[in-house]
Amino acid sequence: MSNLTQQTILSVHHWTNTLFSFTCTRDLGFRFESGQFTMIGLEVNNKLLLRAYSLASANYEENLEFLSVKVQDGPFTSRLQHLKIGDKVYIGKKPTGTLVVDNLLPGKTLWLLSTGTGLAPFLSIIKDWEIYDRYDKIVLTHTCRFVNELAYKEYITLHLPMHEHIGEIIREKLIYFPTVTREPFQNRGRITELMETGRLFTLLGIAPFSSENNRIMLCGSPNMLRDARKLLNGLGFLEGSNSVPGHYVVEKAFVG
Repeated sequence: MSNLTQQTILSVHHWTNTLFSFTCTRDLGFRFESGQFTMIGLEVNNKLLLRAYSLASANYEENLEFLSVKVQDGPFTSRLQHLKIGDKVYIGKKPTGTLVVDNLLPGKTLWLLSTGTGLAPFLSIIKDWEIYDRYDKIVLTHTCRFVNELAYKEYITLHLPMHEHIGEIIREKLIYFPTVTREPFQNRGRITELMETGRLFTLLGIAPFSSENNRIMLCGSPNMLRDARKLLNGLGFLEGSNSVPGHYVVEKAFVG
């Protein structure tokens, strides 16, 4: 386990009966770029189970934060959801992932399109003041089934704009667009449908996607990723990677 460090759980927050987040200590030598993921490990019956999780914390924060679903019969999350303060977890030393701004060509507006726990890497990104320096606007969309699944909504709308160090630039540049699919809410519908019909851009008062000005990151359900890629490819957007930057990037790591 030389590629892992053992860390201590500091807090656990249960958003719903299917969603929770937690924080843990951070090794002094652990470095990551906003948007990356790392491995989380648990010891189960003297064996180590590992899963990839995006880092929801900013790269400069003292502790690490993660957002997770609860899968009652899942070999990993069925145990992870019962973490308590003081428990131990293993954290991989080598974060990676495609959701980093260097994998995108220069642009004016950065779109962060997420569903469910796909919000996690974008929480890291919207707290990174260096990324704001690259874009005129950053638009974060978060789609869930129900309103109570819109984790961090209050934090993004009320607390982050008042942040001591980055609150001013967040108030100036960050646009947050939450939407739900299964109950009444101010914004209804799947994000890909709102994109296709143009309603997303009308509601936000922003010009539709163009490969010249817009750069996009995708993280969420397989259906959202599939439909969004199809739409973007049809508009002439090119997918970027860790080796060749493009107009949009997709995170392919999933937890379960």
